[in-house]
Amino acid sequence: MPAFAYRHTKDLYPIFWAKSSELIKAISDTLHTGGGEPTTDLSKSPVQEITNWSSRATLDIVGTAGMGQDFGAIKDPTTELNATYRKVFEPSGQAKILSVLSLFLPGWFVNRIPVSRNHDIPLASRTIRRVCRQLIEQKKETISSKGPSGIDIISVALSSNVFTDENLIDQMMTFLVAGHETTATALSWGVYALSKRPHYQTRLREEIRANLPSIDDPEAPITAEMLDGVHFLHAVCNEILRLHSPVTVTLRQAAKDTSICGNFVPKGTSIVISPTAINANKALWGPDAEDFRPERWLNADNTVNNSGGASSNYAFLTFLHGPRSCIGQAFAKAEFAVLVAGVVGRF
Repeated sequence: MPAFAYRHTKDLYPIFWAKSSELIKAISDTLHTGGGEPTTDLSKSPVQEITNWSSRATLDIVGTAGMGQDFGAIKDPTTELNATYRKVFEPSGQAKILSVLSLFLPGWFVNRIPVSRNHDIPLASRTIRRVCRQLIEQKKETISSKGPSGIDIISVALSSNVFTDENLIDQMMTFLVAGHETTATALSWGVYALSKRPHYQTRLREEIRANLPSIDDPEAPITAEMLDGVHFLHAVCNEILRLHSPVTVTLRQAAKDTSICGNFVPKGTSIVISPTAINANKALWGPDAEDFRPERWLNADNTVNNSGGASSNYAFLTFLHGPRSCIGQAFAKAEFAVLVAGVVGRF
């Protein structure tokens, strides 16, 4: 899909930077007005839980950069779309039980168990689908009136004339989920990883402040070349994504009879692929595979390498590989790097 090509993604960096700046300001304002002990009420605590903030920020980024629509989740967490996603992704007892049951029972049966969770998911899907349809209609009206089509991904997709409306809605729904919750999860793990390793945090902060403009100025010029030049930032981001893959497992089905490591695999067999396991496999990454070591992604001249020193191109499976790899990899990695730069550069 051309909209996800690097030549297009690099034009979105200023949007990523502006939203990162908005996130940092919102957290800072909340911290300055807060007080007391940690609490689930974000407006009353000097300690902020990053997962909530990161999810709101990435939803706004996907909306602005991907669809040309600012969902305003950073400013207001009660917006319809953000509230809908929080209801879907918020851990609950019912969700956990249904997840376990789905390992042993057919999906159609689990989905028909009369519990509120099985009502909430279809309702949320209809809400998100309605929002996506409205966005497409707005974009088509703008294009038909010969207004500026924009650089967002949906505008590019519509201009390509490849998708029907319903197909594009399906693509948008996938992009909304895969494009915001995974990056939000990665940012949460990144904050955790760097909090455990203050020496890496300090080094990264120094490089960010030395090479990038102040996050306090969202209008400051930021380019792909500037961000790509902060090599240690990308090394840290790669290491976070390696050890803390947002998607821990995925499934594939054998299209024909085949074999894996000499073991016969008949057609139709479901295969579990675990990026978490492969990304930390000592046979591929060496004896320090389980250690957080960003230096593995740097060459002797301090430039970034793409292998991390692994013995196989397939050792890093966070975005998978082959024809079904993540098409939004460049978008996600750029967005993630900008968010990490903003958070670490300020806090």
